[in-house]
Amino acid sequence: MSKSDAPAVPASAAVIDDRGSPAPAAWRFFTDGVMGGVSRGGMTAETAAGRPALCLRGEVRLDNNGGFIQMALELPAPPVGPWRGIELDVLGNGRRYGVHLRTADMTLPWQAWRASFTAPPVWHTVQLPFTAFTPYRHRGTLEAATVRRIGVVALGETMTAEVCVARVAWLR
Repeated sequence: MSKSDAPAVPASAAVIDDRGSPAPAAWRFFTDGVMGGVSRGGMTAETAAGRPALCLRGEVRLDNNGGFIQMALELPAPPVGPWRGIELDVLGNGRRYGVHLRTADMTLPWQAWRASFTAPPVWHTVQLPFTAFTPYRHRGTLEAATVRRIGVVALGETMTAEVCVARVAWLR
């Protein structure tokens, strides 16, 4: 899909990161190597199917208690507004991926609110309401004002990961 055919940003969303903007956000890449795993991969800023995007690619392996690669964005400030979820423009290899949200009250690195989506081989807008997120090794209530980090993750199965994100936004 060309950039001119890209989904329009709905009035119900507030952009967190738009890879086509003059100053896209600074994401970080992580693997299970931080805990002894052997998954490998990388994150690149590129044009994918006609759109500026940040792409996560690699091989996820379950050896040595591993099993993930991730690109994550630390939010500079808590979101302001009555947001009800997260919206992403994604392109991929047809596999399922995760969005992990970390909140201000999380102290352990494995804690997150998790939801999943499929990244088709054409640009697609995914809407994940907060009700779609489940707590992982955490208790509490997910509230937009407490979200501090957003991660896009290939997780939990041996796989070749390839997912690109052109835009991330809060969903009203």
